[in-house]
Amino acid sequence: MTKMLIIGPPGSGKGTQAERISGRLSIVAISTGDIFRANVKDGTPLGVEAKKYMEAGDFVPDSVTNKMVRDRLAETDVEDGFLLDGYPRTTEQVDYLDQILARGDQKLDFVLQLTADDEELVARLLGRAKKTGRSDDNEAVIRYRLDLYHEQTEGVVAQYAERGILTQIDGIGQIDEVTERVMQSFRETHVA
Repeated sequence: MTKMLIIGPPGSGKGTQAERISGRLSIVAISTGDIFRANVKDGTPLGVEAKKYMEAGDFVPDSVTNKMVRDRLAETDVEDGFLLDGYPRTTEQVDYLDQILARGDQKLDFVLQLTADDEELVARLLGRAKKTGRSDDNEAVIRYRLDLYHEQTEGVVAQYAERGILTQIDGIGQIDEVTERVMQSFRETHVA
């Protein structure tokens, strides 16, 4: 039963790689972005609150995010493992996730950080915005989100590095190449 986390800046390919990795490892991928969008679409109280922050390009506050993730990790499809995408983003969220997992006498096995150059990410996200019509992806919002990512996740990366479960992988390249880099690193840590 593998419990892992994938982190990386917006546009680094987290969602794509999360789907591929979860398929290969037969574990469920849990994207906080998907959780947010589902709550917004359904008009839940947490979704209404989250929408305000998402539209401004801000991260949804820990209090809202933690509740959504806690509820999702209580579902039965995560019993055989999971891959979290986009959570935790802050050191406070790391502590909260530790508490959730500790209740089931569990902990994370592997933390994957996708790395990429900010200018490459801006170009990727602007291209995606044109293709998908995502209103939350314009250059000013993208750069703001990248700055927030760097500011907030530095401590998260440091915590998982101290625990010896962090692996950094270059997220630039063909999708298959990045997936193979990830899976090779995963096999080398003999987690699989």
